[in-house]
Amino acid sequence: MEFREAKSKFLDAWGDLGNKWGINKTMAQIHALLMISPTSLSMDEIMEELDISRGNTSMNLRALIDWGLIYKEYKAGERREYFAAEQDVDQMARKVAEERSRREIKPTIEVLQSIQQVDNDHSAEARQFTAKTKQLYDFISDADHMLEKLVNQKENWITKTIMKLMR
Repeated sequence: MEFREAKSKFLDAWGDLGNKWGINKTMAQIHALLMISPTSLSMDEIMEELDISRGNTSMNLRALIDWGLIYKEYKAGERREYFAAEQDVDQMARKVAEERSRREIKPTIEVLQSIQQVDNDHSAEARQFTAKTKQLYDFISDADHMLEKLVNQKENWITKTIMKLMR
Protein backbone atom coordinates (compact mmCIF):
# COMPACT_ATOMS: atom_id res chain seq x y z
CA MET A 1 0.00 0.00 0.00
CA GLU A 2 1.33 3.45 -0.87
CA PHE A 3 2.04 5.94 1.91
CA ARG A 4 -0.66 8.44 0.81
CA GLU A 5 -3.29 5.69 0.77
CA ALA A 6 -2.20 4.35 4.17
CA LYS A 7 -2.22 7.87 5.63
CA SER A 8 -5.69 8.56 4.23
CA LYS A 9 -7.01 5.27 5.64
CA PHE A 10 -5.55 6.07 9.06
CA LEU A 11 -7.07 9.57 9.12
CA ASP A 12 -10.47 8.18 8.11
CA ALA A 13 -10.28 5.36 10.66
CA TRP A 14 -9.24 7.71 13.50
CA GLY A 15 -12.06 10.06 12.53
CA ASP A 16 -14.57 7.21 12.57
CA LEU A 17 -13.26 6.00 15.93
CA GLY A 18 -13.56 9.49 17.38
CA ASN A 19 -17.08 9.78 16.03
CA LYS A 20 -18.05 6.47 17.67
CA TRP A 21 -16.68 7.80 20.98
CA GLY A 22 -18.79 10.94 20.67
CA ILE A 23 -16.04 13.21 19.37
CA ASN A 24 -16.43 15.31 16.25
CA LYS A 25 -15.00 13.36 13.29
CA THR A 26 -13.07 16.36 11.99
CA MET A 27 -11.61 17.01 15.44
CA ALA A 28 -10.36 13.42 15.56
CA GLN A 29 -8.91 13.68 12.04
CA ILE A 30 -7.04 16.89 12.86
CA HIS A 31 -5.67 15.21 15.98
CA ALA A 32 -4.61 12.17 13.95
CA LEU A 33 -2.92 14.34 11.32
CA LEU A 34 -0.94 16.24 13.95
CA MET A 35 -0.08 13.02 15.78
CA ILE A 36 1.55 11.46 12.73
CA SER A 37 3.16 14.62 11.39
CA PRO A 38 6.94 14.79 11.91
CA THR A 39 6.70 18.60 12.27
CA SER A 40 4.11 21.05 13.50
CA LEU A 41 1.56 22.20 10.91
CA SER A 42 -0.05 25.54 10.19
CA MET A 43 -3.80 25.98 9.98
CA ASP A 44 -3.50 26.34 6.20
CA GLU A 45 -1.59 23.06 5.94
CA ILE A 46 -4.24 21.28 8.03
CA MET A 47 -7.06 22.78 5.96
CA GLU A 48 -5.40 21.70 2.72
CA GLU A 49 -4.55 18.18 3.91
CA LEU A 50 -8.06 17.46 5.20
CA ASP A 51 -9.96 19.65 2.72
CA ILE A 52 -11.90 21.50 5.44
CA SER A 53 -12.91 25.11 5.94
CA ARG A 54 -11.02 27.69 7.99
CA GLY A 55 -13.89 28.01 10.49
CA ASN A 56 -14.14 24.24 10.98
CA THR A 57 -10.37 23.98 11.38
CA SER A 58 -10.18 26.87 13.83
CA MET A 59 -13.06 25.59 15.98
CA ASN A 60 -11.60 22.08 16.18
CA LEU A 61 -8.06 23.31 16.90
CA ARG A 62 -9.40 25.32 19.85
CA ALA A 63 -11.26 22.23 21.11
CA LEU A 64 -8.13 20.07 20.84
CA ILE A 65 -6.13 22.70 22.74
CA ASP A 66 -8.85 22.75 25.42
CA TRP A 67 -8.56 18.96 25.71
CA GLY A 68 -4.79 19.32 26.10
CA LEU A 69 -4.13 17.07 23.12
CA ILE A 70 -2.41 19.67 20.94
CA TYR A 71 -0.50 22.86 21.56
CA LYS A 72 0.68 25.87 19.60
CA GLU A 73 4.27 26.16 18.47
CA TYR A 74 5.90 29.35 17.36
CA LYS A 75 8.62 29.38 14.75
CA ALA A 76 11.17 32.16 14.68
CA GLY A 77 10.46 34.63 11.89
CA GLU A 78 6.99 33.21 11.19
CA ARG A 79 3.75 35.07 11.77
CA ARG A 80 1.63 31.95 11.43
CA GLU A 81 0.69 29.73 14.31
CA TYR A 82 1.74 26.12 14.11
CA PHE A 83 0.17 23.19 15.91
CA ALA A 84 1.62 19.96 17.24
CA ALA A 85 0.10 16.99 19.03
CA GLU A 86 1.09 15.27 22.25
CA GLN A 87 3.31 12.44 21.00
CA ASP A 88 3.34 10.21 24.09
CA VAL A 89 0.43 7.77 23.64
CA ASP A 90 0.13 7.07 27.39
CA GLN A 91 0.04 10.80 28.16
CA MET A 92 -2.55 11.32 25.40
CA ALA A 93 -4.74 8.56 26.86
CA ARG A 94 -4.48 10.14 30.32
CA LYS A 95 -5.54 13.53 28.97
CA VAL A 96 -8.53 12.02 27.16
CA ALA A 97 -9.56 10.12 30.31
CA GLU A 98 -9.23 13.24 32.47
CA GLU A 99 -11.26 15.34 30.06
CA ARG A 100 -13.98 12.72 29.58
CA SER A 101 -14.28 12.44 33.36
CA ARG A 102 -14.47 16.21 33.80
CA ARG A 103 -17.01 16.71 31.00
CA GLU A 104 -19.16 13.60 31.33
CA ILE A 105 -18.67 11.50 34.45
CA LYS A 106 -18.36 14.19 37.13
CA PRO A 107 -21.54 16.07 36.05
CA THR A 108 -23.45 12.77 36.11
CA ILE A 109 -22.12 12.01 39.60
CA GLU A 110 -23.27 15.45 40.77
CA VAL A 111 -26.79 14.86 39.40
CA LEU A 112 -27.02 11.39 40.94
CA GLN A 113 -25.86 12.75 44.29
CA SER A 114 -28.30 15.68 44.20
CA ILE A 115 -31.35 13.50 43.53
CA GLN A 116 -30.83 11.10 46.42
CA GLN A 117 -33.22 12.97 48.72
CA VAL A 118 -36.80 12.60 47.51
CA ASP A 119 -39.01 14.69 49.80
CA ASN A 120 -41.92 13.07 51.63
CA ASP A 121 -42.64 10.47 49.00
CA HIS A 122 -42.65 6.94 50.38
CA SER A 123 -44.23 5.30 47.34
CA ALA A 124 -42.79 2.11 45.87
CA GLU A 125 -41.79 4.05 42.77
CA ALA A 126 -39.89 6.64 44.84
CA ARG A 127 -38.12 3.90 46.86
CA GLN A 128 -37.14 2.08 43.64
CA PHE A 129 -35.91 5.36 42.14
CA THR A 130 -33.81 6.19 45.20
CA ALA A 131 -32.35 2.67 45.43
CA LYS A 132 -31.43 2.51 41.72
CA THR A 133 -29.95 6.00 41.55
CA LYS A 134 -27.91 5.24 44.69
CA GLN A 135 -26.55 2.06 43.07
CA LEU A 136 -25.68 4.02 39.93
CA TYR A 137 -24.05 6.76 42.00
CA ASP A 138 -21.92 4.23 43.89
CA PHE A 139 -20.90 2.41 40.71
CA ILE A 140 -20.03 5.53 38.70
CA SER A 141 -18.22 7.12 41.66
CA ASP A 142 -16.13 3.97 42.15
CA ALA A 143 -15.36 3.76 38.41
CA ASP A 144 -14.36 7.43 38.33
CA HIS A 145 -12.16 6.97 41.39
CA MET A 146 -10.45 4.01 39.74
CA LEU A 147 -10.00 6.01 36.54
CA GLU A 148 -8.40 8.85 38.52
CA LYS A 149 -5.93 6.40 40.09
CA LEU A 150 -5.01 5.04 36.65
CA VAL A 151 -4.59 8.53 35.21
CA ASN A 152 -2.33 9.57 38.08
CA GLN A 153 0.07 6.67 37.59
CA LYS A 154 3.43 7.84 36.21
CA GLU A 155 3.69 4.73 34.12
CA ASN A 156 0.67 3.14 32.58
CA TRP A 157 1.13 -0.21 34.28
CA ILE A 158 -2.21 -1.55 33.03
CA THR A 159 -1.20 -1.08 29.41
CA LYS A 160 2.13 -2.75 30.05
CA THR A 161 0.46 -5.65 31.89
CA ILE A 162 -2.10 -6.14 29.13
CA MET A 163 0.64 -6.09 26.49
CA LYS A 164 2.62 -8.72 28.41
CA LEU A 165 -0.46 -10.93 28.67
CA MET A 166 -1.12 -10.64 24.94
CA ARG A 167 2.37 -11.87 23.97
